[in-house]
Amino acid sequence: MKHVVFDFGGVLFQWQPPRLLQRELPHVATDQASAEALATDFFQNYTGDWAEFDRGTVGVPELVARIARRTGLAASDVQRVVDGVPRELQPVPETVDLLRRLRAAGRGLHFLSNMPLPYAQHLEDSHDFVGWFDSGVFSGRERLIKPDAEIFEFAASRFGQPPANLVFLDDHLPNVQAALRLGWQALHFRNAAQVEAELREHGWM
Repeated sequence: MKHVVFDFGGVLFQWQPPRLLQRELPHVATDQASAEALATDFFQNYTGDWAEFDRGTVGVPELVARIARRTGLAASDVQRVVDGVPRELQPVPETVDLLRRLRAAGRGLHFLSNMPLPYAQHLEDSHDFVGWFDSGVFSGRERLIKPDAEIFEFAASRFGQPPANLVFLDDHLPNVQAALRLGWQALHFRNAAQVEAELREHGWM
C-alpha cells in the first residue's frame, strides 16, 4: 500500500504570494503585475533569505532586516508581510476533503513541508486536521529544506517507509522532480480533483 505525503503551502493550504502582497501592501503591490514582480523579489523563488527562514537558520528580525535592505521596502512593510502569512495560509477545502477520505480508507498519511517554525506552530495549533497525519516533517523544525536530497532521505526514515512506497504531492515542480530522482513516487499538484484522478489512474487510491 502506498503512503501519501502532502506538501502544505499550495496544496493543503492556500498560498498565492501576489495575493498576499496585494492584501498586505496595497500601496506597493498596486495591481497583478506589480504584485507578481514584488513576489519574485521578496521571496526569491524560495531561495536566499526566505530559504534560510524556511530552513530555520534565520529568525524573523534578521529576515525582515535582510529583505528590507535587499528590496528597499520599509522594514515595517516587510514585517507586515511576514505577519500576514498566516492569514494567507487558509485550508483548501477540496484538499482537506481528499485527506479526510484517504484517512477513512486507512491510507498512511504524512506531510513534508517547507515551513518556517512560527507558521508550522500556528498551523498545528489552528487546524485539527493536521493531527490526522501519522507523521510529518517541517523544514524549520529539522533545519533541512526541499528540494535538497537530505530532507527526502530524512522524511523516508521518519515515515518508516522505503521511497518506492511514498507518493508525494507538491505544487512546486522542482520538489516533485527531486522526489522522483530519489526513488519516490510523486505528482505535481495543481488541484485536488486532478491529483485524485492521477492517484486513481496509477492505482494508488
